[in-house]
Amino acid sequence: MTTASGFLVDSHCHLDRLRGEPGSDPIAEALAHARERGVGHMLCVSINLEQWPAMRDAVADRDEVSISVGVHPNEREGHDPDVDELVELAAHEKVVAIGETGLDYFRNSRNDDLEWQRERFRTHIAAARQCGKPLIIHTREARDDTLEIMRDEHASEARGVMHCFAEDWDTAKRAMDMDFYISFSGIVTFNNARELQEVARKMPLDRMLVETDSPWLAPVPLRGKPNQPANTRYVAEHIASLRGIDYETVRDATTRNFFELFRDA
Repeated sequence: MTTASGFLVDSHCHLDRLRGEPGSDPIAEALAHARERGVGHMLCVSINLEQWPAMRDAVADRDEVSISVGVHPNEREGHDPDVDELVELAAHEKVVAIGETGLDYFRNSRNDDLEWQRERFRTHIAAARQCGKPLIIHTREARDDTLEIMRDEHASEARGVMHCFAEDWDTAKRAMDMDFYISFSGIVTFNNARELQEVARKMPLDRMLVETDSPWLAPVPLRGKPNQPANTRYVAEHIASLRGIDYETVRDATTRNFFELFRDA
């Protein structure tokens, strides 16, 4: 296990989705910028299995990048793995987590049959429990169903993180009761994110992670621009300001938490 040593960790990004000028290497440029901003490690998160081999290979020689394997709840058309396939893929030396997985009802009508999404979520939880790697959970407008499936499928045995958290304090507490961490993205810097900012103030430091979800959700003062791991610094600095503590305290706590959870990183 790597130990914290004065750097910040982006606990959730999508390096393979970064775009640059023709002929450029956007991943290499993003990693260099991250180093300049004190971001020393990042977790590149899987969205589907069709593009997973390319994602894996793009960071194969990057010691500062770990990866996950899984299928996002909004990925409807691609291959849906079973438990055994996820476990087999998770044996790769760079894989430290299963996901991202979870539930997303935002783009679906209330009349839609979303059992396929819930069944995929259950499959990912079972795989995480079997291979002993933590879960990366995405939830959007599906809080109660997400927590219910986590409870019923014993997600606490795998542990994990509620990524890009945008829910209330009660949801955070219920997730932490199942031994999950809470990860804050650039959303926490938005002026209208008052409820989420209150969660960030209340959150025990030993249960907190920070992330970018890049290339999306750039924090203030970069809203509307492509995001990248270097901007994790803005998230950590904003949380420090909300809590009235110094940046280094947030940096060291969230980095320590990351390596405590993702022990294979």
